[in-house]
Amino acid sequence: MRRELIDASKLDLKEQVVSISRVVKVVKGGRNFRFSALVVVGDENGHVGIGTGKAQEVPAAIRKAIQDAKKNLIRVPMVGTTIPHEIKGRFGAGKVLIMPASEGTGVIAGGPVRAVLELAGIKDVRAKSIGSNNSRNMVNATMNGLKNLKTVEEVAKLRGKTVEEILG
Repeated sequence: MRRELIDASKLDLKEQVVSISRVVKVVKGGRNFRFSALVVVGDENGHVGIGTGKAQEVPAAIRKAIQDAKKNLIRVPMVGTTIPHEIKGRFGAGKVLIMPASEGTGVIAGGPVRAVLELAGIKDVRAKSIGSNNSRNMVNATMNGLKNLKTVEEVAKLRGKTVEEILG
């Protein structure tokens, strides 16, 4: 699997909070409340990342999640305004089927999946969530799918053929 290091400081990143949840740790003296945040960052031009953060205050949790997301940026291959091919992403019980769409379709996807696809810069795509509707699993499954996308050029290089031979 290719693992490129992307410098987040050079990109104009936008962030979107997917979920904030209150988590509880029961201790001898009572309950400790903290906040957990799930954030997606992207430049709407082929780069996207997800991150989680946990803190006693919501803004601190979001700040930590954004820093984590900037460390986990990936490059998403695109063909025009859509993705090169259909792909199924998996994470835990969450599965996401991401399908290319013709120009003008827009982003047809559910909440957490939509956030990732829009911040990746994909304009025309259809997605179907299968299995778990847990936002963390859906976001991770979407990232898994986007990470496994390959362009025709990459496939041709791997097989030692020309692009014309692959396309037929």
